Amino acid sequence: MSQMDFTILKFNHCGKTIYTFDKNRLQAENTERKCPICQEHMRFSLLEAPIIVPSPFSNGHKVPCAFLIGSSLGPAFLSELQDSEMHVGVTNSQGVVYSYTSSGVQKEKQGWEQCLCVPLVAPGTGSDSFGTLWDNKLEQFSLLPIWSPNRFEEEREFGSCCYGFALSLLNQLRRSESRELISREDFTQQHVLPVVKMASKYITAYQEIYLHGFYTAH
Repeated sequence: MSQMDFTILKFNHCGKTIYTFDKNRLQAENTERKCPICQEHMRFSLLEAPIIVPSPFSNGHKVPCAFLIGSSLGPAFLSELQDSEMHVGVTNSQGVVYSYTSSGVQKEKQGWEQCLCVPLVAPGTGSDSFGTLWDNKLEQFSLLPIWSPNRFEEEREFGSCCYGFALSLLNQLRRSESRELISREDFTQQHVLPVVKMASKYITAYQEIYLHGFYTAH
């Protein structure tokens, strides 16, 4: 279950909040279905109809100028409860993902279709001139000797690697704008942990539904 392609639905019945997959076809107003808990037939009015739970995962290639968090094992491994190694990257204005690996900086046009995204610029900033400027700075930054393949293990030893690449880029941009630099701890607390925690709750619900057919919030 590495990919998470089903949509989760949320509804209330027998005093509980229940989550199921949309393949159960609960959306129709007059569709009858048995409650997975009490086994009674359910009928929903328009106001009571199940709602879609937004997925925390995005296609990173469609989110320009963003910090991405992904996993080669799939989105199900982007939970704080998992011990798998996450990988981070930064998109240019066209959705190409730059990330630092043991082979140096990679530029990928695919492979980040289900990841967590943290926008690095305000909505509506993406003018052509701004996009060109962003892309030029990202490209120049990726060519710096510090991001060469033979430095990867050294960076990894200090816990830097891909995260260090992305955060260093962000701080270089902040420095050029005379803005205060942000520490790894602050960036993690303010921007990374909130989306990872949200994803963790979604993944837990998804896995329970996958295994048992439904999930109830505690």
